[in-house]
Amino acid sequence: MRLATVGCGEHATGSHGPSLALYAARHPGTELVACCDLDPGKAERYRARFGFARAYTDLRRMLDTERPDAVSLVAPVELTCELASSIFEWGFPLLLEKPPGRTLDEVDRMIAAAGGIAHQVAFNRRFAPLVRELKRELDAHVAPAELQHVRYEMTRFDRQEPDFSTTAIHGIDAVRYLAGSDYAEVRFRYQPLPGGGPGVANIFLDAVMASGATAHLAFCPLAGVVVERAAVHARDHTFYVHLPIWETFDTPGRLQHIEKGMLAREATGPDLAVAPAPCVHGGFYAEYEAFLDALGAGRSPSPSLREARQSVAVAQCIRERKAEYRA
Repeated sequence: MRLATVGCGEHATGSHGPSLALYAARHPGTELVACCDLDPGKAERYRARFGFARAYTDLRRMLDTERPDAVSLVAPVELTCELASSIFEWGFPLLLEKPPGRTLDEVDRMIAAAGGIAHQVAFNRRFAPLVRELKRELDAHVAPAELQHVRYEMTRFDRQEPDFSTTAIHGIDAVRYLAGSDYAEVRFRYQPLPGGGPGVANIFLDAVMASGATAHLAFCPLAGVVVERAAVHARDHTFYVHLPIWETFDTPGRLQHIEKGMLAREATGPDLAVAPAPCVHGGFYAEYEAFLDALGAGRSPSPSLREARQSVAVAQCIRERKAEYRA
């Protein structure tokens, strides 16, 4: 399979490049044919570091010349819609980084451009090993009607951007994935943080899912630690997961399953000695594996833009400082 990628910036270098290089190493016959960035220095450094054959600064030229079997797009969110729509219109399967657009209008534009072209949104928390294992535990032990509540906590430090929704969307989507249900309604509360900068705030969501379960999400960008933790409560069962975000406080991560007051299972994340981090721990590698394996098997990759649409809708409410959302 011939692979090309668009965007060679910091996030691509930290997560996507290592994932593609690892995928190529583990899957003989995979060719990393080209990478593209408007900055020629970034493109060339990315090419050399991760083993791509050629570097480009012109997207259309790269795709016309290389004719890859699949493309990944890691661009600033304000450019995602335009670039993804063009790649779809030129007929290439695409894995596109989150958020897949800033608004529902942008998502709908990309859906229309994609038509029947295979694609996947890169919500990497869905593919993080401990989150996948938690989902398997839930499916094995909890009937959908017995799931009661999901709590998701995301804290960072010194994150002073006024629009935290582009990061919060990870938690928004992870709760949908774990609950196995869309949001029916969400109420938002914002706690401004004086001195943090314009628009900087803690953000709290209280939600009712379509299944009847409830959820609480807390996003605290100026806390003292980088962590993401989730708790899921069901009849007779409670699950805790601590994700190993960026090799920080909770690394290598932990999953606990408590049944009727007793620890039924405990597991840790992948061994750092044998698994490159954060591309494996964070789910970046597995999302590429899922996307490319689905293409090779002729299956539709997931999550698609349609599946991601509600996560964008809720994140858009945060950006616009809405008080509530109803499906």
